[in-house]
Amino acid sequence: MAVTMKPLEPPDSHHLQAAQGWCELGNHLEANDELERITPQLRAHPDVLEVRWHIYAHAKKWDACVDIASAIVKLAPESSFGWIQRSFALHELKRTQEAFDQLLPVTEMFPKVWTIPYNLACYCAQLGRLDESQAWFKNAMASDEHTVKGVALDDPDLKPLWDSMSGTMWKRTE
Repeated sequence: MAVTMKPLEPPDSHHLQAAQGWCELGNHLEANDELERITPQLRAHPDVLEVRWHIYAHAKKWDACVDIASAIVKLAPESSFGWIQRSFALHELKRTQEAFDQLLPVTEMFPKVWTIPYNLACYCAQLGRLDESQAWFKNAMASDEHTVKGVALDDPDLKPLWDSMSGTMWKRTE
């Protein structure tokens, strides 16, 4: 059972905000340094782990990303972040079927999070399950059409789907 985590308090919250800022600026080394300034017992806080996930993802340390996201799932199962990012890291490790299997059970937990059906569409496309990919993609579009269109056009994970459809879903406008 998950433990409800209280928000971090100063000065730890300031270090977390600084780490988030460094990540946004693309300086993941400084972000990591800020996380190291957080009280050691609080470094396992889900908010800290989320920033840590981004740092490791930037470094393409996908095994560590799986571990970090799994910890977030245990600590904060009500947050979609851990679920989504664990599967993303598994996919990056070429464990796409496992990524799909880990994400599928939470679709009903987060019905308004477009990223979940979108990622499932990507995983299905990569696995050659194109009808299933198209169904998940339509589900994602129903959640947030504008955002999904914006990211989908250039997503190489969806290329098998686009190739199978010959671009019939929509045409690129430039």
